[in-house]
Amino acid sequence: MKNFLLGVGVTLAVLALGLVVLSLSLGADAAGTPGASASPGPSPSATVAAQQPGDLADDETWLGAVELRSQDVVSAQGDLVDVVAVGSGVRFSSDGLTAQQLDIDATIPFATVAEQVGQDVIIYDAGNGETGVERQVSLLGRDITLRATGTVSADGGQLLIEPETVDLGGPSFLDSAASTLARSLATIRQDVAGVPEGMTLTAVQVTPEGFDAQLTGTDVVIGR
Repeated sequence: MKNFLLGVGVTLAVLALGLVVLSLSLGADAAGTPGASASPGPSPSATVAAQQPGDLADDETWLGAVELRSQDVVSAQGDLVDVVAVGSGVRFSSDGLTAQQLDIDATIPFATVAEQVGQDVIIYDAGNGETGVERQVSLLGRDITLRATGTVSADGGQLLIEPETVDLGGPSFLDSAASTLARSLATIRQDVAGVPEGMTLTAVQVTPEGFDAQLTGTDVVIGR
């Protein structure tokens, strides 16, 4: 996601340049064509943007509201799909880019989270809004395949998977004796990889493709 956000910065710069060129072009057309008038802009209720700054430096460009989308985002931290980033009060200059408000909606594939956890963990859609976790563990001197299903939530800005059912695939006494340890091994608490400082996970739910995650942040530094 960090690579995507850095790409956002580059895209914003290109957009800003394009807007300047477009404004100059429209201004020239309006001045050179008798009776020409500028097209009406969106009504105040149609566009919600941050308050224009009064302290913009000479080398800064400011954008009130920007929305960028990407179907696939591939980075060293992990892949994301269906990414939508909405920023407001965006400033950028040669020193970097910051957003007064940044909201991100993205699907985190199960494989991305499993890779972060490591240890050959498999994470999947268990149906009914629950997540499945499978991993090899050693309990009471036995190597066992642990399978669990549970809920997913945003907790303290992290993605949290908590098991509700645990299957150790062995005798019932083994399930009972190792239940507490097994549940701890099936519990996953993970940061969303590659998110810049200032972003926090606020909501998450299970989909067939992965975790649909919403993140938000204020005064977010996107790239320097």
